[in-house]
Amino acid sequence: MAVELAHYLLLSAVLFGIGVMGVLTRKNLIIILMCVELMLNAVNLSFVALARHALNQEAQVIVFFVLCVAAAEVAVGLAILISVWRKRGTMNIDALSALRG
Repeated sequence: MAVELAHYLLLSAVLFGIGVMGVLTRKNLIIILMCVELMLNAVNLSFVALARHALNQEAQVIVFFVLCVAAAEVAVGLAILISVWRKRGTMNIDALSALRG
């Protein structure tokens, strides 16, 4: 059985949906950050699948940039989370209500 484009896109959509549900329903900041990463990787999967299907290598360059941005996002996000942990002693998103304007 050959794996076709629709399978990749379906997997990508499922992963993206899991990421969205995680961001919307979870309270832990680390889990929310991981769900954002899951969404980025779901988009990367669809880019690679579409590039493979279209025999176009340019989308893989976009994936490389997305991976670089994701790595930077994780570094900055974890630094912020460590700072929050040191100040508040919790990773609960409800504890960040003081950041509201």
